[in-house]
Amino acid sequence: MINGKLIKVCGMREPKNIREVETLGIDLMGFIFFKGSPRYVQHIPAFLPSCQRTGVFVDEDINVIKKDIKAFNLDFIQLHGNESPEFCRLLQDSGIKIIKAFSIAEVDDLKDTEAYENYCSYFLFDTKCKQYGGSGNQFNWHILDAYHGRTPFLLSGGIGPKSIVSIKSFHHPLLRGYDLNSCFESAPGVKDINKIRKFLNELKNIESYE
Repeated sequence: MINGKLIKVCGMREPKNIREVETLGIDLMGFIFFKGSPRYVQHIPAFLPSCQRTGVFVDEDINVIKKDIKAFNLDFIQLHGNESPEFCRLLQDSGIKIIKAFSIAEVDDLKDTEAYENYCSYFLFDTKCKQYGGSGNQFNWHILDAYHGRTPFLLSGGIGPKSIVSIKSFHHPLLRGYDLNSCFESAPGVKDINKIRKFLNELKNIESYE
């Protein structure tokens, strides 16, 4: 954690790159199991990290998810589709922790979180776009000033090397961390280690969080 915030790096796939990113001291690493993603993980990488592992799924069959939980020894499941609260409950009851993603463009989008309050460890607030994630664009985080739920959340969507200014200006009592992906890549699924390291060092220098 950095200043009490979790750091998640998502869209990992290459063994050498996984090992390099892990050395930066991140908290969670994400593996995408959605076939429509350019970061789709087709096979178990030759190296898996010791940090907490997150599997990212989009409207996948629950039995397939459970199979991948076992194969990758996943700690979290991140759901990016139209999964119902009941679907989240069933997974939660199997002993896995749930992160449910919500696409945000306006205050009314926050209403969708209410039915999921009891079934998720974290929400993930991402930029609303046509595709499932990976837009590289940042939504207006101050929309989240209107979020008064109980479930803590991670920020996603377009967080990159230039986001430090935005991070300094945004405070919320339920903000628990940041999800880093496409803005730190040299190619889909390949992270630029130097960019992430510099970003994390700058993050450490932010003096005050709420």
